[in-house]
Amino acid sequence: MRIGYARVSTEQQTTDPQIDRLRAAGCERVYPDVITGKLASRPEWDRCLDALRTGDVLVIVRLDRIGRSVRNLIEVITYLAERGVDLLVLDQQIDTTTPSGKFMFHVLASLAEFEADLIRERTLDGLAAARARGRVGGRPPKLSEQQTATVRRMYAAHGTDGKRLHTVAEIASAVRVHRTTVYAYLRQTAS
Repeated sequence: MRIGYARVSTEQQTTDPQIDRLRAAGCERVYPDVITGKLASRPEWDRCLDALRTGDVLVIVRLDRIGRSVRNLIEVITYLAERGVDLLVLDQQIDTTTPSGKFMFHVLASLAEFEADLIRERTLDGLAAARARGRVGGRPPKLSEQQTATVRRMYAAHGTDGKRLHTVAEIASAVRVHRTTVYAYLRQTAS
């Protein structure tokens, strides 16, 4: 089945010309979105993706209708390939139902994988350089050394009957953090 997706960027524009071209290309269903803003939701795009099944063909007028950036476009193309959905782009004449179109599809997917590998590599290099300079990534600890000592002392305190003198809620209140922070610290020191 051929399923179309149309998108315009302002309310002053209309999806009608795209819808006409998609219908002429044999689309049985068309999902039109009017999106104002790069981060706006695309409800019809989500419905379109849900409707696509293995063997279907997603038809669009231009590549920029489905991707908000090159990275996003490559993610979408990879997602479609993984689901066994072909892509037909009318203006750029990309048709993954043909051998040359499939080749283009695979090239784009390979570029996505290559880009992800480069980002991962740069991230690891950056972390190694930061560690070499004595910096450690991640969140700063929620408990200071003084708070840690207080938690340790209060948690270890037992009465003559062998029971703990302080509840975790009391300890948390004493060091001014949430109980979950105290529990997390206690789990961390127990392992």
